[in-house]
Amino acid sequence: MGGWYLIPPLVLFVPVNLLDWQALSRRWRMVAYNWTCFAFFVLSAAGLSGLTVTVLKHVFGRSRPVLDMGLFSFRPFEFDPYFASFPSGHATNMGMLAAVVILLSPAWGKYVVLPITVWVAATRIAVGAHYPSDTIAGFGLGMACTVVTALVFARLGFIFGQTAAGLPIRKKTFRLSAAWRKPAGSTPTPVLAAANP
Repeated sequence: MGGWYLIPPLVLFVPVNLLDWQALSRRWRMVAYNWTCFAFFVLSAAGLSGLTVTVLKHVFGRSRPVLDMGLFSFRPFEFDPYFASFPSGHATNMGMLAAVVILLSPAWGKYVVLPITVWVAATRIAVGAHYPSDTIAGFGLGMACTVVTALVFARLGFIFGQTAAGLPIRKKTFRLSAAWRKPAGSTPTPVLAAANP
C-alpha cells in the first residue's frame, strides 16, 4: 500500500516552515500558521489511520477473496499480503480523506467528496482485493482516526473548537487564504499619519 498519502501533507508542511515568518505581515503570518496546522492535521490523521490499519491487518490476518479460502479464513500474524485483507488500507485512506474534508468544509465533504471516496473504496470489492466488510471497516476506521485527531487538535486549540456535545468544529479563524472579506459592518481602522517635526 505504501505511504503515498503522507507525501501531500509533507509537501505542504516543509515549504511553509522554511518561510521567514518574521518578514511576513500579520495576515500572511496567520495564513502560514493555518497552512502549517492544516498540513500537520492531515499528516497526523493519515499517520494514525495508516499505522492503525497496518497493525490490524497483521493482527487479524484475513485471507483475500482471490485465495478463495472463504470469508472466515484468518491467519493472525502471518505477515503475508495475501492474509492482510481486513480492514482495507485503501478504504481507510478514503475514509480519512472524506473525514478531513467533511470536518473542514462540510458542504463539499458531504455532497462531493463523500460519494467519490465511497465509490473509490467500493472499487476494492469490484477488483476482488477485499470483501465488503473489509471495505466498510476500513472506511469507518479512517473516519474514526481522523475524528480522534481532530478532537486532539481541538483540545490543543488548533484548527478546531468543540461543540457543546464535544465534537470538533472548524474555527472561523481557520482560513487558508489571505483574501478573506472583513465581517459585515466593520469599518477600516484609521491610519494615523506621522506628524512632521
